[in-house]
Amino acid sequence: MLGLTVLTAACATVENRGPQGVLAPGDPARPVMAAVETLVTTDPEVDADDPALWADPADPARAVMFGTDKSDGLYVHNLDGTVRQFLPSGPVNNVDLRTGFPTPQGERVLVAASNDAPGANGVNLYLFDPATLTTTDYGFLSTAYEPYGFCLGRRGDDVFMVVTTKAGTVHQMPVSAGPTGPVIGEARVLTLGSQLEGCVVHDTADTLYVGEEDVGVWRFDFDPAGPTTATAIAGVDRIRIRADVEGLTIMRDRGVEYLIVSSQGDSTYPVYRIAGDDHIYLGRFAIVDGPVIDAVTQTDGLDAFSGPIGPFPQGVVAFHDHEDVPNPGQQNYKLVDWRDIRAALGL
Repeated sequence: MLGLTVLTAACATVENRGPQGVLAPGDPARPVMAAVETLVTTDPEVDADDPALWADPADPARAVMFGTDKSDGLYVHNLDGTVRQFLPSGPVNNVDLRTGFPTPQGERVLVAASNDAPGANGVNLYLFDPATLTTTDYGFLSTAYEPYGFCLGRRGDDVFMVVTTKAGTVHQMPVSAGPTGPVIGEARVLTLGSQLEGCVVHDTADTLYVGEEDVGVWRFDFDPAGPTTATAIAGVDRIRIRADVEGLTIMRDRGVEYLIVSSQGDSTYPVYRIAGDDHIYLGRFAIVDGPVIDAVTQTDGLDAFSGPIGPFPQGVVAFHDHEDVPNPGQQNYKLVDWRDIRAALGL
């Protein structure tokens, strides 16, 4: 197992409590409120986990959010939180997308999600048509291992799927559109020491970030022929991050790139400015009760959209919420205006 240097916050003597009342030593998490939450009326027990956002660059009002249900399948939500479409794919866990995926029918958005159905492990693939805002099944990749986390990445014209596992392995494989369905290339396998889940690819920097749940955040070179060593980015220190490390996402705003981490143990979100090889800690925030929408607790996945999308002119971040109040048993997704996070942290 690779060693990870534990980071120490300058203000580690300060203590605060997150939305669940969990003791979280370190600098206080800045409060923000959700602007929108999703609502599923056809299923009283949605087992949500991970979102992915899309908007039409020519008309950002045309926007959707994909959200997994770990029991039943994939939801497609409008940005007002209502359900647009449901695909009964089984227990899908993490979801991601990449635009401009060439198919024989024209360019589509490739959407894919890890699926750990007993005896049928693999990845569900979908095609989203920007013209009609509809999503169709695009096949299933069976894996010899149990998938857990998932993300997509791009290198030039090539799109790659990344699957992480509870065994600590990362599987990176190219995917393309063949005449009759997806074509999957040979996998590159990376290894860490314990259970993994969240990941995100920084396409322009050609890097992959992976969350090792009880240890911290790592970075890999995303070049399939590149080095396989991992670089430690942030540690589970119970000051800035409290296990489990769950979702990871990247927000780009006014020429600056931010890595946002889901610290599930205290329901907070540390934010780091990406500056080449450096990752500068800027503070953290928590999503608290608002006048209408409840707080976010025990977040798994999250996703940031940089730029105009739906009613959010400067970007939005979507978060999984473990329990939607006042709907017991119903998990859902909350949307927070990026401007509110930016103001809370003084970015």
